Amino acid sequence: MGELFKISGPVVVAEKMQGAKIHDLVRVGEERLLGEIIRLNDDKATIQVYEDTSGLRPGEKIENTGLPLSVELGPGLLKSIYDGIQRPLEAIKAESGDFIKRGVVANALDRKKKWEFSPKAKKGAALGAGDVIGTVQETNIIEHKIMVPPGMKGTVESISSGKFTVEETVCVLKDGKTTHKLSLMHKWNVKTPRPYARKFAPTIPLITGQRILDTFFPIAKGGAAAIPGPFGSGKTVAQQQLAKWSDANVIVYVGCGERGNEMTEVLTEFPELVDPKSGKPLMERTVLIANTSNMPVAAREASVYTGITIAEYYRDMGYDVALMADSTSRWAEAMREISGRLEEMPGEEGYPAYLARRLAEFYERSGRVVCIGQDSREGSVSTIGAVSPPGGDISEPVSQNTLRVTKVFWALDAKLAQRRHFPAINWLKSYSLYLDTLGEFYANNVSSDFVAMRTNAMAILQKESELQEIVQLVGPDALPEKEQEVLSAAKMIREDFLQQSAYHEVDTYSSLHKQYMLLGLIMKFHEKAEHAIDAGVQLKSLRGLKAKEKISRFKEIPESDVDKKAKEISNEIESEFDSLAKSAER
Repeated sequence: MGELFKISGPVVVAEKMQGAKIHDLVRVGEERLLGEIIRLNDDKATIQVYEDTSGLRPGEKIENTGLPLSVELGPGLLKSIYDGIQRPLEAIKAESGDFIKRGVVANALDRKKKWEFSPKAKKGAALGAGDVIGTVQETNIIEHKIMVPPGMKGTVESISSGKFTVEETVCVLKDGKTTHKLSLMHKWNVKTPRPYARKFAPTIPLITGQRILDTFFPIAKGGAAAIPGPFGSGKTVAQQQLAKWSDANVIVYVGCGERGNEMTEVLTEFPELVDPKSGKPLMERTVLIANTSNMPVAAREASVYTGITIAEYYRDMGYDVALMADSTSRWAEAMREISGRLEEMPGEEGYPAYLARRLAEFYERSGRVVCIGQDSREGSVSTIGAVSPPGGDISEPVSQNTLRVTKVFWALDAKLAQRRHFPAINWLKSYSLYLDTLGEFYANNVSSDFVAMRTNAMAILQKESELQEIVQLVGPDALPEKEQEVLSAAKMIREDFLQQSAYHEVDTYSSLHKQYMLLGLIMKFHEKAEHAIDAGVQLKSLRGLKAKEKISRFKEIPESDVDKKAKEISNEIESEFDSLAKSAER
């Protein structure tokens, strides 16, 4: 039992802490506020407190639990909304009302609810870490696999079926003289990555249904992406689209230090979203972690680690998990404040020198892996981190260090948002380093010319950017007709392909096949237009073609009619350009 010696905001120093270890959880003061030891010096321990420290006085008692910050993993995580240290918001509200009282203790998993457990392992079977002992139907969509926790093994001495709470023993393992009693839940230290057998190369895309992402800037399953953008550029809608449509089985959404009104919007809208794949509420495969900007800064770090640990847990069951962290900038700001309280040597813009290492450690926990266990399950964690650079300036340290460790950069642009171009992702600033490794997947599953067509379309957009400088000086009519046609093709790519309405019932999702067909029609029209101009056809005669208008409406065509409509439009392009060529010859 230690005593409070010094208080500096969320950082306190305790003395008489012999035997304490780094990362031990402690209870601070009479209200038993939760904190974590982050530095030891002789018998003095420096503690970051996850709750408001106002009113604490030197001399108050500090109790060391001897355990690291851990999360409870088991049935009941899905459909839950937690704070940064995995306390359910419903339980907190029941105890403290609309405003969270300090020192509130709440179990992450419901201790009274009984779950139907179906055993899969047999008595006498030899099991190791990661092996499935049974299943629980957690929601209508997700079957929860109960696994032997990492670090345990043994022979099944007994296993039961029926209804159990998360704490009741369902299986007993005998390992020599050691007996392990397994329940439906176990705890895991959030700072320790969960083990896996081996990691795959990023060769499969995480298909999102968003054209600009899937075709131009794809993220691999198990990959890491950064989505920086200023206020009002559409980060929240973009992340909701990814949550709804990406081919991930489980979504973990971490609101890390966001404004209260933004977090309220997420908490009110997510429970109402419908999962388009199952028709059930999206929350049936979602875990929300809410940590607003007025909550203690130390809890922001806890919320990020809590989220990634829950994501790894569902990955270990063989699921594809998408983790949305919004935003890592707020976490970095919390690191900066705590570092200042610790009187550490500041780095660039006052951020701690270890900012890059912390961000790298977080993003490196993503990946597509072979899980531990006899059945060689495959699972993945894809991490999409939103960054909120001040004033939209991505040259600041958080954005730059994030870009060093993530391989995808989706650059949200306030100017595009102001022009009502959504998703407001700037195609000239964004990039994906997964394009080369995903090329084989696109060739085998979409078309052999998909990557080449994408490259040609990007070249047109880049050419448009170069021509815009001339256009602003002398106007478009001063350009040669062939270059005017490039501007026209780029406009088709921008408006008919890159723009996508999240609120249109058909356009909200576009399959890879539909994306290929639409881009193919645009590129075919562009190719025919170039040949026609070379043959003497005037550009103004191309503007009224019916095929061009039909291409602009193609994205609103249902998936079932894509092939039929694409063939019709393709034939119309051929016939209209043939007619133009004949008239030009006369």
